[in-house]
Amino acid sequence: MGSASRAALAAARGELSPVLGAGVGAELLGAAAELDRTPALLKALGDASASAAAKGQLVDRVFASVSGGARGVLRAAAAGTWSDSGEFVEGIEELGIRAEANANSSLSDELLAAASVVESSHELELKLGDKLGDPAAKVALATRLFGGKLSAAALGVVTHLVANPRGRRVNAALRAAADVAADQGGNALATVTVAAPLAPAQQERLAVLLEQSAGRPVRITTVLDPELVGGVRVQLGDNVIDGSVRARLEDLRLRLAG
Repeated sequence: MGSASRAALAAARGELSPVLGAGVGAELLGAAAELDRTPALLKALGDASASAAAKGQLVDRVFASVSGGARGVLRAAAAGTWSDSGEFVEGIEELGIRAEANANSSLSDELLAAASVVESSHELELKLGDKLGDPAAKVALATRLFGGKLSAAALGVVTHLVANPRGRRVNAALRAAADVAADQGGNALATVTVAAPLAPAQQERLAVLLEQSAGRPVRITTVLDPELVGGVRVQLGDNVIDGSVRARLEDLRLRLAG
């Protein structure tokens, strides 16, 4: 996300508050979907030359059916200057996820669990991530799969991402949403991939090191991948530390080939 978009998003985040209620997140996700499928509306609200007042009035007219809290967030977002229209939609979506996280402290864990289920089945990942598939059919599949297993808030985020992939793989979108939800709760997420389970002492030491690196509490998800052979691969936000044997062997192969 560009610097202008980051600044606009930060300003709009100031309108988020737990007192807005659980429904605001769903309303913002719905607004993101509406903007994505309505280019004229997206262009009008993203027009940097239009006044904040004019765009605020447009928000009030178009989204008259949503709560005042959701409209306040949308007005704040529209008042900002975004790097491009795609990042404006991305920002509204992120605000929706953050609003849901305010009302549901376990949202990040639920989204990670959903991502793990999707990743466990190549067929399921293909069906939910089919770019040419009917969005309603994909939502119905996700609802059958996760209904009764996830909270209403988490299911709402999952079905939104399935119906509105915007070029993203569904498992990657779920994990990115989990990162956002964790960040809203003051935590960072780390995915630790290992060839074999870590000993408790190793887990504790790794957690301390990651928290020192991130400067805040870190929630760790462990993934087993025997193909690593040995070592550890850590992803913390956009940073990846690959100390696996597989990575070292690949590096050696490339050196020999050169």
